[in-house]
Amino acid sequence: MTTEVPSLMDIDGGDEGHADNNHGGGPPKSDKGKGAAVPGASPDGKAAPWVEKYRPQSLADVAAHRDIVDTIDRLTNENRLPHLLLYGPPGTGKTSTILAVARKLYGAQYHNMILELNASDDRGIDVVRQQIQDFASTQSFSFGAKLSVKLVLLDEADAMTKDAQFALRRVIEKYTKHTRFALIGNHVNKIIPALQSRCTRFRFAPLDRIYVADRLKHVIAAEGLDVTESGLEALVRLSNGDMRKALNILQSTHMASQQITDEAVYLCTGNPLPKDIEQISYWLLNESFATSLKRISDIKTRKGLALLDVVREVTMFVFKIKMPSDVRVQLINDLADIEYRLSFGCNDKLQLGSLIASFTHARAALVAAVK
Repeated sequence: MTTEVPSLMDIDGGDEGHADNNHGGGPPKSDKGKGAAVPGASPDGKAAPWVEKYRPQSLADVAAHRDIVDTIDRLTNENRLPHLLLYGPPGTGKTSTILAVARKLYGAQYHNMILELNASDDRGIDVVRQQIQDFASTQSFSFGAKLSVKLVLLDEADAMTKDAQFALRRVIEKYTKHTRFALIGNHVNKIIPALQSRCTRFRFAPLDRIYVADRLKHVIAAEGLDVTESGLEALVRLSNGDMRKALNILQSTHMASQQITDEAVYLCTGNPLPKDIEQISYWLLNESFATSLKRISDIKTRKGLALLDVVREVTMFVFKIKMPSDVRVQLINDLADIEYRLSFGCNDKLQLGSLIASFTHARAALVAAVK
């Protein structure tokens, strides 16, 4: 499987993109003649983004995180819904899950029974003391809903100021009888411990690739798209467990190309093709400094590649080839430093030189290890 150094080109195969899905939901049913809004269509009649078109409308549509969804479903059925804290990476179905819970609880009264505040809204201490407190303090009639309690949904709660979070503690305690709070965020460490202790926490992990692939197949069938097997694999890989990202890439690639192949997906997103990364890695491992610099600069210019993307993909490549542990550790550490510097906008040419220099040192260490 492995070739001798310096032609270290054996790849361990298999991209481990984590994926899963929480923007599921069957194809929307039209309701012509009743004046009802058609799911999947925006109010002006134009097609909605697929992220919203295929967002789950019920808990049964949420295909991933079944343990979390089933737990919340059971608590809802038993009229024992606690305050919730849902956290995890973006695109894993946190908002979709809680909105599906709200639809199940309130049905037609959905919009009257919830107060939804997002990161785009002002959510300082004044909003907590006025808007949220006013909503929570008024008792609501259920109007046929299963629960008379109302729901305050604070999306991107980790972006709330510390003062607002401290003010929210007392509001949650004071109005628990008639109101439930659902906090959603990406970084749980940015939510103060006092709020975390008042909520039941659920972590939404990056979605497993099998769920992402299943949901993408559903969307592909519903939209009648021409997608190759390699194209689907590329979509799953690039999504990195983010269903929103997977659907956005699928839709944008469909707009750019009639047939969605792996090459079309990579070109549309601007990511380097795997064969280009293989070629660049071969130059780094086998060519001289000057030759590598010239060839990599040429391919970057010709294909419009970002050095940051190249460094990230080459790092994944380093994990897949055989080399002594101490050499691998030093090389990955150097690549991490280069990525860090690039994220601060350092000079691309200097960092490319640093990338080639790191591999030159690694090659020298490999040759010494063989001797």
